[in-house]
Amino acid sequence: MNTVWMTVAAYLLGSISFAVITSKLFGIADPRTYGSKNPGATNVLRSGNKSAAIVTLIGDGAKGWLAVWLAMRYQQQLQVGDTTIALVAIAVFLGHLWPVFFRFVGGKGVATALGVLLGLDPWLGLATLATWLVIAFAFRYSSLAALVAALFAPFYYGLLFGVEPQLLAVFVMSGLLIFRHSKNIGNLMAGKESRIGSKSKAAAKAGK
Repeated sequence: MNTVWMTVAAYLLGSISFAVITSKLFGIADPRTYGSKNPGATNVLRSGNKSAAIVTLIGDGAKGWLAVWLAMRYQQQLQVGDTTIALVAIAVFLGHLWPVFFRFVGGKGVATALGVLLGLDPWLGLATLATWLVIAFAFRYSSLAALVAALFAPFYYGLLFGVEPQLLAVFVMSGLLIFRHSKNIGNLMAGKESRIGSKSKAAAKAGK
């Protein structure tokens, strides 16, 4: 029973869209109406408001970390196994992708996935983050950095901990991240993908 309510609670926590909430608080356009129409930090950055993008990034990452950290912190008290931790990790990520509070229209999950990885193990999260940063700074494509980091995350987990239930969770998140970036993959191949920091004209117009 504990596994069920922990998984549901994690999904509901993941369903909090910081991109939408932060945009309203900062008085900028809804990120679902411009750019990639993705409610995430990268698209919020296209509004030109760096502060809003940073708050979105921290919020989306923090909810992934918090869900996993709480599950692991109280694992023994609640008498749940590693499979429950894996389910919580997947649930908070799914909540971000398909949030019940926002008509199941969510982000692509990069920041939340990073939060989950940091919750599972700081070194795992830092290794994945380092991979993202290297690719992002080298090519200035957030989507490309996310795809490469998603491919390496399961490798890092297996290298650090071997085969455990949480490894399956990391594989699921990586697969979903790649799936959610399918349009970006097409844009990258066609040379039409927006670079990090490029401002959306629609967002700029809506913000006036």
